[in-house]
This record gives sequence, C-alpha cells and structure tokens, in this order.
Amino acid sequence: MGNIILENVSKDYQMGEVKIHAAKEVSFAVKKGELCIILGSSGAGKTTVLNLLGGMERATSGKIFSGGQDITQLTDLELTDYRRYQIGFVFQFYNLIPNLTALENVELAKQVCKSPLEPVNALQIVGLKDRIDNFPAQLSGGQQQRVAIARAICKNPDLLLCDEPTGALDTETGKTVIGVLSDISHKMGKTVIIVTHNSLLAPIANRVIEMKNGSVVANTVQNKPADLEGIKW
Repeated sequence: MGNIILENVSKDYQMGEVKIHAAKEVSFAVKKGELCIILGSSGAGKTTVLNLLGGMERATSGKIFSGGQDITQLTDLELTDYRRYQIGFVFQFYNLIPNLTALENVELAKQVCKSPLEPVNALQIVGLKDRIDNFPAQLSGGQQQRVAIARAICKNPDLLLCDEPTGALDTETGKTVIGVLSDISHKMGKTVIIVTHNSLLAPIANRVIEMKNGSVVANTVQNKPADLEGIKW
C-alpha cells in the first residue's frame, strides 16, 4: 500500500428533514510510513474521516485513494476484503473477548487475513510476551489496549487506524500506548493514523491534520517529531 489521499471528500447524513454535513470537502494526503494525527474537538468530523478511510462508511462525494485504489469505487464485497486484509483498527475501548487469553484474542485476527504475523510476535512487539496467558480481567487498561493493538497488527496491515486510543487511559499508560504506535510507524514502516482531541500529542507526529466543523483547517508536516518523553498531558 502506498500513500493515502483524500480529494474533496464529503459525508452527509439525513436526520429527518435536516441534512448533517459531517465532513465537508476534506482533502489531504498521508505518506506511507507516516504517523499522522487527526486533531479536533468532539463533532469536528475526525472520526467520520477515519470511518471513511477504513471503509466502514461510504463518502457522499469525493475520492479516497488507499494504495493507489479509489475505495469509493469498490463494491460492498470488495470493501469487506479491504477492511479485512488491508486495515488494522484500534478503538478507545478494547473490545477484547473476556473469556479468551491475550494470545487467543490476538489469534482471532490471524484467522481472517492473508499474511499475518505470528500472534506471539505481535504481543512481543507491544511488550506483552510475558502476559500471553492472561485473561483481559487480569490485565490493566493499558495492557488491554496493547493487546488490542497486537490484534490489529497481527493482520500485518499497511494502514493502522486508531480512534482515541488513549482516551480511557491515564497519562503514563497513554504514553506507553502512544509509544507502541509510534514504533509501529517508524520501526515497522506502517502508516498509522490516530484520531484524538488531545492537542498535546500533536508534536510526536510526522503530520498533523486539524479539523473543525467537518473541515480541515490546518495540515502541518513536522520533519523532526518531538520525543515522546518530552510530552506532557
């Protein structure tokens, strides 16, 4: 997969007689291997853009190129394959299956993709190789989120989409999780897009897209992202 490109992408919802413009003429590009943060307050449109990128919703208008293919032109079946094989998802809430161990939760991802990583290796990447036999209830919130990240990267996707991945975590635990996502981008060459309302995370990214009222209001490239240790929030 190559670059991510959005060209004049809009998403409208009809609520009775009222049309809601969740995304308005959104255009930006993210290079392969970049860590990108989409920043904005609640209602800014950032999660809508993430859902469009992930093929979970269809754009009302515009084009979205992912690895050279315009995903707005894909059939429903092709879009299912796109989500299954090319995208990893990480959400604010971990969505782990409580009666499966960390390893078994990650193994679920291996069953639905073409060229997965070994589940143990995925857990090692997120620093949890010694917790593979623990159930979610035996793990802290940050550890559960890292299991969720391991499950996402076990699919070996080129694009990892993260919706408020630190939203339910305290500061130090959140730093650990962001550090894992940064490593996945910079050391594994994966494109990582993080949606957050937390502007203090912005300095660590290669690219920061700021959104307000459904539109992009700033697109900043940072050639020398800040070190995570210097970030406070």
